[in-house]
Order: sequence, then structure tokens, then C-alpha cells
Amino acid sequence: MKQFFLTMAGVFAAFFLMLMIPIMLLVAVGLFATGSQKAVTTAAKSKAGHIVLRVDLRVPMLDQSRNSILGGARPSLVGLVETLQRAEKDKRVKGLFIRANSFGMPPAQAEELRDALKSFRDTGRFVIAHAQGFEGTSVTSYLSVSAADEIWLQKSANFSATGIGSQVEFFGGVMEKFKAKPEFEQFYEFKSAANAYTKKTFTPAHRQSVMSYLGSIYDSALGAISEDRGIKDADLRTLIENGPYSAEEAVKNGLVDHLGQVIEAREAAMEKAENGAIVSITDYAQQKAKLKTLAGKGPIIALIEGQGEIVMGESDNNPFSNSVSIASDTMARTIMQAANAKNVKAIVLRIDSPGGSAIASDQIWYAVERAKKAGKIVVVSMGQLAASGGYYYAAGADYIFAQPTTLTGSIGVLGGKIVLDDTFDLVGYNVEPVAVGGEYTLAFSSVQSFTPTQRKAFRNAMAQTYEDFTSIVAQGRKMPLETVLELAKGRIWTGEQAKKNGLVDELGGLRDAIKKARELAEIADDAKVKIRRFPTPISPVQQLKRYFGISTETAQAMARINALMETPQMKALMKTSSKMQEKPVSLKAEVPVFAH
Repeated sequence: MKQFFLTMAGVFAAFFLMLMIPIMLLVAVGLFATGSQKAVTTAAKSKAGHIVLRVDLRVPMLDQSRNSILGGARPSLVGLVETLQRAEKDKRVKGLFIRANSFGMPPAQAEELRDALKSFRDTGRFVIAHAQGFEGTSVTSYLSVSAADEIWLQKSANFSATGIGSQVEFFGGVMEKFKAKPEFEQFYEFKSAANAYTKKTFTPAHRQSVMSYLGSIYDSALGAISEDRGIKDADLRTLIENGPYSAEEAVKNGLVDHLGQVIEAREAAMEKAENGAIVSITDYAQQKAKLKTLAGKGPIIALIEGQGEIVMGESDNNPFSNSVSIASDTMARTIMQAANAKNVKAIVLRIDSPGGSAIASDQIWYAVERAKKAGKIVVVSMGQLAASGGYYYAAGADYIFAQPTTLTGSIGVLGGKIVLDDTFDLVGYNVEPVAVGGEYTLAFSSVQSFTPTQRKAFRNAMAQTYEDFTSIVAQGRKMPLETVLELAKGRIWTGEQAKKNGLVDELGGLRDAIKKARELAEIADDAKVKIRRFPTPISPVQQLKRYFGISTETAQAMARINALMETPQMKALMKTSSKMQEKPVSLKAEVPVFAH
């Protein structure tokens, strides 16, 4: 009886919270509206004077923007790069002030940021970065700001960036302990995602692959930092690997330029801009944003973005979700819309994905083929990851760009199941499978192992998928199939390695891809090219209207709650909610977790 009352108390408490949270959110609408207006006013006042843009790299970024009502507009790498490019043509913008990341970031993100800073500096503007320490051991945070004119370090902090590390989890021992039986097939030895469930430690091939791409990332990072800081590569390698250093030692060794608090670095930036106003790059982007449509004449380059796992079906239009994925129906339809638009001369596909469904990847690849047959140039720009299924649909493009540290390839196939019958016996739970039809009907039952016939049939199906994958790569990359088969054993390559073995064409970021698309489409140098996103991005207000069919006024009011998501209480609420929505682990390219 006591447990009953405790349970009911919990139910009523949850019900009360569910009622109160919307009320709290609506009460805060007015507060948000006031704060939002102040931000716009600050940006507007700066029109008459000089501007220093402020960028905070301490906030984790997606590759591409994803707006949700409760999660707000999360910062994105692509959005940041685009805004900096627009700022290069704004006479008011004199410089950039950066709050550096202290604990590590995805290597390819750091590289693309570095490239953007170099381009910004090349226009005669300054870049000042301030770090409250490079406390994480990864050099990627340092790489992201190494192209700055000045790097400031807080005196009480440390410089601990000493290399590149990764952590790989193995649950083989857990599976044994709970009598679960992982049953997987893989093509081939480097396709290591299932090793997490079948092994207790690295296989030789798995370790070789991880050490290879970590070494490539490290070498690329040191090469870029060496160029930016004017320190010989060998000397820089010795410096980095002999760390960590105190702030004073970091200055003495030429790793940073000045010691000081963030307020001192900010004052230095303002002085360089002749006491210009410091404006958040987010506010600046909102001020500069203009709604554009396909109306009007002139050549267009379509930008189509995809990030997350590749899945079948339509994209999630839930305005309350922060999840990202590449849905095959939505992506294929979007590519065809761009292919059928008369003014579109080229398509740039931005990909940041570890892969996913082979069937979904094939559907998107076919849309790319149709776009090329329609006379459109297709260029791929790879983000942090474009592996497995992500590489599958990239392979058909006319030209492929990757950053030196992009993780790509993983050309292989993997699948299987985990049998839990003996696990259920531990707790007295029983599941009895029944079926009519052929022997393969129960092949994917979670309570019985593959029969020899089922396993053979399953492996044959996977072999066909592998054959399709390798053939598509050979066709798209114009490589002999024998060469592809040597590369296609499931191994992950960095962009630097992939360029050497012919899987990508050139090293570079999104801006390079757009420039190449213009060149390949033979668009005249004096023609004013428009970059258009497909499909047209929709605001949180529009998301609400589509999802619920509510009025514009109601949608606008609800959209103002975005700022509340920055509070610790609401972040905790959303974290709990997202955990409840997590999907089971799917098999795709191994996604490395870089140690900080």
C-alpha cells in the first residue's frame, strides 16, 4: 500500500509539472521579447560605427543549423562560416573577438573555422582570440584559433594541448556476463562498429585503423598550426609533446601571444576597432539575414545540407525535437527539386554523417544520378564525417571536397543481431517465437540464434549490398573495381588519406566546394551567383503552424520561449526528454569519441 501511494504521488507530481511548465514558459514570453529586442537594438545601433564580431566557440556546434521550439537555434559551423563570409564585405566590421574552446572540438570543425579565420584576416581585418586555458589535451581547440593575429591566455590557466586521443568502448565482457550472444556479419576486417559488442578489446585491424586516422589528424593539425604560428614543424611537435605548460611558459615558447583576463583581451579588440561596438555574431547574422526565394533571374547554386544518421522515410518535422537525421525520402525529393529548377546550375551537397541504412543511402545516390542526368553539376562538401552510407551517396558526385581531418570511407557492410534468450532466463522471462512460412521468417528473432541456413542467406544478402556499394564507388570515382576492393574493407580514412587514394578530389571546406561548383558549371566570372538552400529553411513559428495548425500570433508567442532553454532547469528537463526518445544503437561507421 505504501508503494501504491508513493507511485500515485509521483504520477500527480509529474502531472502538476506538465501543467506548470507551459504556464511558466508563457509567463516568460514577455521577458524573452524584451531581451530579444535589446539584442536587435544593440546590433542596429552599431550601424553608424565600427563593429567587432564576438564568436563563442565554447558552445558545442552542429555542422548545420537545426531550429526547434524548445531547443532554440543551435549554433552551426556552416552558419558561422557563411556569416563570416558576409562580414568580409561589410565595411563596418573591423575585426573578430573569439572566446576559444578550452576542452577540444571535432577536428574537421576546427579546420573549417581556421580556414574561415584566414579568409577573414586576408581582407585586412583582425582576429583576437582569448582562451581561459587550453585545458583539454586535444590540440583541436588550439587549431581552431591558431590563425588569429593574437592569442590571449588567462594567466591562471594552463596550456595542456599535447596530442589527439580517442576512447573506444567494448561491451564484449558485458555481453558474456549477461549471457547475451552478438551474432554479426561484416565485410570486411576494418568494418569495426560491431566490435563494440563482440570483442573485449581491439582486433589488430581495428587498432591499426584507429591509430592510422589519429596519426593523420595529428599530423594535419600540427602542419596547420606550424604555418599559423611560424614555428617549424619539428620544433612545434617537440613543444606540443613536451607539455603541459603554465601560461607564462606558453608565452615564452611562442604558443600564445599575451597573458590577460578576457576583459583585457576584449578591450584590446575594441581599441583596434577604434572603440567600436562588440556585437554577437548571432545578433549580426539575424540583422543581416534576408529572406530569399527562387524568384528572379540569374544563376543559382543550390545548397542541400544533410547531417546525422541516414534513415528511410521523411524528416522529423517535430518542432520540439533536437534530433538530426538524413531521411531518404526528404533528401531525394529535395535533390530532385533542385535538379528540376531551371535557374539552378549546380548543387552542393554538405554531408556530415556516419552513414546508416544501405537502402536509404542508395535512394539518395540515385537522386544524385538523376540530378546529373538533368544537367546539374553536383559537388560534395564533407564535414566531420561522411562515412559508410554518407560516402555511398557522395561517391556519385562530380567532385568531392573533404577537410584533411574529415573521417570518410568505411566502404563496407555490417549487420546482425544480439540474441537475448539466455539473458531473459536470468530473470525468469520467457519469449516463445512462432511463425508460419519459410525458415528465414524468424531469422531476426532476438531469442534464437541464426540457423546455418539463415546465416548463409543473411550473409549472401549482405554480400550483394557490398557488391553494389563497391561498384557504385568504382563507377563514381572512375576507378578500377580491383583498386576499390583494396580500399573497401570497411576502413575509415581521413580526408588527407582519402585524397591520396582517390576517394576525394581536393582538400577544402564549404566555400571551396561552392567555388568549384561555379567553375564546373561554367558560370561567367561577372555573373552574380545566388546561393539558395533547398528546401527553404522554416522558422520555429512556421514549424509550429505546420505541426499544430495554430495561428501566427500563437506561434510567435510560443517561439519566444527559445531563450528559456539556456537556463539550467530547462536544459535538465530537455536532457531527460531526449533520453526518453533515444533510439536503439544502429550499425554504421564507427564514430570516434575524441578524448579531451
